[in-house]
Amino acid sequence: MRVLTVNAGSSSLKLVLVEDGARTADETIAARGEQLDTGAVARFAERGFDCSSHRFVHGGGRFTTATLLDDEVREALGEIVDLAPLHTTLALTAVDALRELDADAPAVACFDTSFHATLPPAARTYALPWEWIERFGLRRYGFHGLNHGYVARRAAEMLGRPLAELRIVSCHLGAGASLCAIAGGRSVDTTMGFTPLDGLVMATRSGAVDPGLLIWLQRHAGVTADELDEALEHRSGLAGLSGLSGDMKELLAAVDAGDERARLAYDVYVHRLRSEIAAMVASAGGLDALVFTAGVGEHSARVRDAARRGMPLIGRAQVLVIEAREDLELARQATDLLGLAK
Repeated sequence: MRVLTVNAGSSSLKLVLVEDGARTADETIAARGEQLDTGAVARFAERGFDCSSHRFVHGGGRFTTATLLDDEVREALGEIVDLAPLHTTLALTAVDALRELDADAPAVACFDTSFHATLPPAARTYALPWEWIERFGLRRYGFHGLNHGYVARRAAEMLGRPLAELRIVSCHLGAGASLCAIAGGRSVDTTMGFTPLDGLVMATRSGAVDPGLLIWLQRHAGVTADELDEALEHRSGLAGLSGLSGDMKELLAAVDAGDERARLAYDVYVHRLRSEIAAMVASAGGLDALVFTAGVGEHSARVRDAARRGMPLIGRAQVLVIEAREDLELARQATDLLGLAK
């Protein structure tokens, strides 16, 4: 069974060919603005595949499970591009390119938000006017769900225990970062919200900010909505505070060289991370495993140690480092949906 997994970022596309649960080929294609080299996609796909599985960051309120990508679904996804414009635009371009190459090969859409469809009402509901919630579908959607789901199952395998009895906090720490409280294999809380801007301090994103502060900037400093969007997404986080970089390795080098702003950026990052881990432990009802994953989570022992230092809530929980493998989760969901799993 050869599954071509298609993982759209905000400016690049990761293609991985998964055969019988193992990665056999991969390639990352950078996009220029919103333009994707569809010829490169076609050349990679010429290796041959039985089906394709596509990561979509946002499924809105409609898509809460892996879904066959037929014409109706393709059209519906086009209607919710505004929920994650950069990622979804690139993902749909790849869908169309593969359709043109092989119209008969089934395609499956998998959603980062799906894993968080199990959030209880208390965890997913914003305390906003009820008419807004109903009219606009406002709720905490959560993201990185494909990887949070994968690492939860992998943690259960590593510990030799049933997933149903585990309480896990998954720390997806990359350029984008989020935590997830997982109890009995289900997402019960997470740090990202209606958009991926909420929660932890990230490479270039702010994470949680007092909404009153943003209103103040609009009223008293004349900052426009577009300016806020650009600043919160691209000029905040570690890069914004340090004035140097959102890359953790570069930031730590600057900390060690005595850069005070780099030190402040790192301290703010760790402070938010520790407080949010504690909140996730509370939501999970305790902790059996603390999992670190994604670029920073996997490769920075210093961040992992800082996150755990002096945290009595962690207690005797197992601490695991698990490689992010969204490609395997995309392949699993596609084969399950299509009835092709062995």
